[in-house]
Amino acid sequence: MVDAVALNTAWTLLASFLVFFMQAGFALVEAGFTRAKNAANISMKNLMDFVVGSLAFWAVGFAIMFGVDRLGLFGFSGWFSTGEFAHLNLSIPLLAFLFFQTVFAGTAATIVSGAMAERTRFASYLVFSVIMTALIYPVVGHWIWGGGWLARLGFLDFAGSTVVHSVGGWASLAGVMLLGPRIGRYAANGKPNAIHGHSITLAALGVFILWFGWFGFNPGSTLAATDLNIARIAVTTNLAAAAGALSALLFRWLQTGKPKVDSAMNGTLAGLVGITASTAYVSGTSSVIIGAVAGVLMILAQDLLERRRMDDAVGAIPVHAAAGVWGTLAVGLFHENYGLFFGGGWHQLGVQLVGVASVAGWTLATSLAAFAIIKATIGLRVSAEEEIHGLDLEEHDTVAYPDFAYMPLAAIQTVDGSQPAPVPASRGGQAIA
Repeated sequence: MVDAVALNTAWTLLASFLVFFMQAGFALVEAGFTRAKNAANISMKNLMDFVVGSLAFWAVGFAIMFGVDRLGLFGFSGWFSTGEFAHLNLSIPLLAFLFFQTVFAGTAATIVSGAMAERTRFASYLVFSVIMTALIYPVVGHWIWGGGWLARLGFLDFAGSTVVHSVGGWASLAGVMLLGPRIGRYAANGKPNAIHGHSITLAALGVFILWFGWFGFNPGSTLAATDLNIARIAVTTNLAAAAGALSALLFRWLQTGKPKVDSAMNGTLAGLVGITASTAYVSGTSSVIIGAVAGVLMILAQDLLERRRMDDAVGAIPVHAAAGVWGTLAVGLFHENYGLFFGGGWHQLGVQLVGVASVAGWTLATSLAAFAIIKATIGLRVSAEEEIHGLDLEEHDTVAYPDFAYMPLAAIQTVDGSQPAPVPASRGGQAIA
């Protein structure tokens, strides 16, 4: 007979590996949706997100998230992930649980990199990643998954529509607000100008990897292969992704007369984000509705950002904040025991709303404060010249495509028609388009 603890441990670790692989998916989506001159920078940010995030979460974040509760607000024991965690009543080894939670923390941090792409200082971004994984994300995690006040209130978020995705989305919004749009993103009259990514192929591959990894994200949150509800979770996850892709595609098609590729891709991710909170509690039919609504809301959120002249380079805020909020509220509507549409009354929906508002307030306030301090000290945004030349050259002294897409500086002009500052001779006096 197979030992249940061993089986559940193996399942949790396998799910963790799938979620870790999502880091590659995020890197490909973000690189594909942005310009070639910033591809190496995007890759580095996604790598270092997980590097510094792993260390910060291990040293501090895990203790704040899962340490002994203080006033329902945060944990305060188990620094460096050592000590007594008996209060968690784990059915798997602590280290397996730690690794599973680490990859979730890395996901929350990585969401921010895409929204702020193509104009953020590399060092400044790393500082924020540490703050995110050591403090901002763990506090929310404690409220909901660590026995904090929202958990006691009855708030439900099975796999992280709020804990992971909304936190990443709200932090992205804070960063975008303080950064401002990329050069050329909006005309003087406020009209948006499209800045096309350099590789839809890479972005598509990234979406497939993220969809695949989500089968670790959601079913893995059972922490138990012996929990046969993993079959339901896998099905609802898949259906919501498909419904989100189709609804976003059709909605944008009706708007523009064209079946937009990026809309289908981000719609897929929106559907996945939307179902993550309720995936274990809803039927297949409900998951299709949740995913379809998430896809449409993602499009509407994109349009709202444009009207506000905000620049989210990859659509992280619509995908993770908007769809994350909807997915969290959907628990109060579609939960088969507590949902409003299934005879459960208004109570659960009210609890979910309190959680959404609280997490949004905490994440926006702390992220704005962190970004403001970073901006006032080491600086948050690169110079206009650096942005035009590309962050690959300016931040890393390298290029992602050394034999492709080069153009001489003489052929490049700034938005006002002037020539950018020359690139140092050590970089070849060239920039990537």
